[in-house]
Amino acid sequence: MQLPQRLARFNRHVTNPIQRLWAGWAPTFGILEHVGRRSGKPYRTPLSVFSTDEGGQPGVAILLTYGPDRDWLKNITAAGEARLRRHGKTLRVSNPRVVSRAEAAALVRPRARRVFSRLPFDQAVLLSRQD
Repeated sequence: MQLPQRLARFNRHVTNPIQRLWAGWAPTFGILEHVGRRSGKPYRTPLSVFSTDEGGQPGVAILLTYGPDRDWLKNITAAGEARLRRHGKTLRVSNPRVVSRAEAAALVRPRARRVFSRLPFDQAVLLSRQD
């Protein structure tokens, strides 16, 4: 399932500016800081984020609530990396990969896996954490 595009437009202009005030601190949220692939303009996008562990390497999974045709995903794919503000800290993330929800759920840390695997979205983006 993916949410309607009109809701994505509404969120971009109304909800996201409000969420940017707290999403970098709230559990299961983060603010993705990325640069426009054509404009070079900096963007801050609030997203649903879950910690992952892939073969001992930390990372994150971001739900694709509006599907894979998102500007933030195109931007980080073009750049190969971005910054993520989460739990009050900023970390570098790289290597974006679109995967199925089931594939991502297997890598989400056990504490959040039950919630993640039950959310009604089909795809997620996996990002590797760069320390």
